[in-house]
Amino acid sequence: MEKKSIRVLAVTGAMGSGFKEKSLQIAMSQHPDIIGVDCGSTDPGPHFLGSGDTMFSEAAYYKELSLMLKAGRQAGVPVIVGSCGTAGTDNHVDMFVEMVKRIAKENSLHFKLGVVYSEQSKEYLVRKIQEGRIKPLSNAPEINEETIRNCKHIVGMAGVEPFTECFDNGADVIISGRCSDTSVYAALPLYRGFNPGPVWHAAKITECGAACVAQRKYPDCMVCTITDDDFVVCPPNPDYMCTPISVASHMLYENASPHEIIEPAGIMNCEHATYEAVDSRSVRVSGSTFTPASVYTIKLEGAQSAGFQSLFIGAIRDPYILDQLDTYLQGVRTEIENRISTVYGQEILGNIDMHFRVYGLDGAMGFLEPVRTPAHEVCVVIQITAATQELATALCKSASHIAIHYPIPEWSGLITSFALPYSPLVVDRGEVYRFALNHVVEPSSWKEMFRVSYQNI
Repeated sequence: MEKKSIRVLAVTGAMGSGFKEKSLQIAMSQHPDIIGVDCGSTDPGPHFLGSGDTMFSEAAYYKELSLMLKAGRQAGVPVIVGSCGTAGTDNHVDMFVEMVKRIAKENSLHFKLGVVYSEQSKEYLVRKIQEGRIKPLSNAPEINEETIRNCKHIVGMAGVEPFTECFDNGADVIISGRCSDTSVYAALPLYRGFNPGPVWHAAKITECGAACVAQRKYPDCMVCTITDDDFVVCPPNPDYMCTPISVASHMLYENASPHEIIEPAGIMNCEHATYEAVDSRSVRVSGSTFTPASVYTIKLEGAQSAGFQSLFIGAIRDPYILDQLDTYLQGVRTEIENRISTVYGQEILGNIDMHFRVYGLDGAMGFLEPVRTPAHEVCVVIQITAATQELATALCKSASHIAIHYPIPEWSGLITSFALPYSPLVVDRGEVYRFALNHVVEPSSWKEMFRVSYQNI
C-alpha cells in the first residue's frame, strides 16, 4: 500500500554548525524517508561566493557528512546536501564530492552519487540579457553585460528539478551546488506525489533544523512528518520543544513576506494556515496552498571584487569627545583625506572608499538608528578599501596615526584619545566582494542552467 505520509530529517540548519549525535540517533529510530542538510547561504555576505572560501572548516563538514552518510546507508534512505560549501560554486561541489569518496572508502560504503552543478556560464547569461530574459527583483541594481563578465562567480538557485532527475536515475546520495534551502526537503515528498502546499511549507519550517523550536540554544536536528493535508514538526532532542508561536514565527525568518515562499516553480501561501499543538513538543500545521508559476524562473547570485581592504579598531571614552562625536569624527575624516591627498594626490580620493562604524552610537543600524546619544564609550572601526592591498594598508597606517592624536578644542598639546587594542594597529582583510546581482533568469528549461552527473561509489 502506498504510504500516506513521508518523514524528512534535517540534521541541522547549516552544515558545519553542528548537531547532537544523540539527536541524530533518536531521529533515525523514527525511520525518516530522507536525510537532508542545507550547507549554504548568502547570510554571511558575498565573500564566500567571490573567493570560493567556506563558512566552516573542512573538518566540521567532514564530521557531519560522515554521520549523515553512515546513517543514510544503514537505513537505506537518500541523503541530500544542498548549496555545498556556503556559496554552492562548482569548486565547492567538487570539494564535497571528494569528501564523500573519502568517507565511503573509510567506511566501506557503496552507493550511487548524484552531483548537481549550479555555477553559470557568463556567455549564457550574456545571451539571456540580450534576449531580455533576465529580470530584476526588488531593489536590484542596474546590470549589463559588463556586470556579468566582471563577476568572480555566478550561481543559479536550483529548485527541486535536478533532485527529481537524480531520483529518477537511482541516486542514493546527492551533492548539490546552490539551491533553495527548501528544495532539499521538498524534493522527495514532491517526487512521491504529496500535496505541494504542505510540502513547501514544511520544507520552509524544517530547513533551518531546530531553529523553529522555542529558545534554540544550539543547532540541532528536526523531524517533520508530511501528509497531503498537513505536517507535524517535532524535535528529536528531548530538551527542545516546538510551540505554535515558535513554528509560525519561523516564516518571518529570511523572508520578505510572512505568508509566501517563492520557488522557481511557484508560490507557497500560508496566510490562512493554522498552527496547533499536538502535545508539549510537537506542532501540526495545515491550510497551506501552492500556486504554480506562470513563468519558471531561477534566481541569480553573483559576486564582484570590491577591491582590497584594511581597517583599524579603537575605543573612545573621553566625555569631551563624546559630547561632540559627530564633529570630532568628521574632523578625523577630513584630516585623513588631507594626508592621503598630500601623499598620493587629490585624485586618489575618488578611487578609494573610507567607512566609519561607531559601535555604541549607530554601529549596527547606521543612518537608521533612531537614538543619537552615544554610550559612555564607543568603539570606532575605520576601514579603507583600495585597488591593492598594499595601498589599503599604507592608507590605513596613516589614518590610524591621525585618529590617535586628533585634537578637540577643550584640550591643548598632544593628546592620545583613540585607544587601539592591537599591535600592529592595521588589520589587512585582503580582497573583499560585493553582491552584483539580485535578478532572475527565465530559462527554457532548468537543464539550461544546471548540470547533473552520476558516479558509482
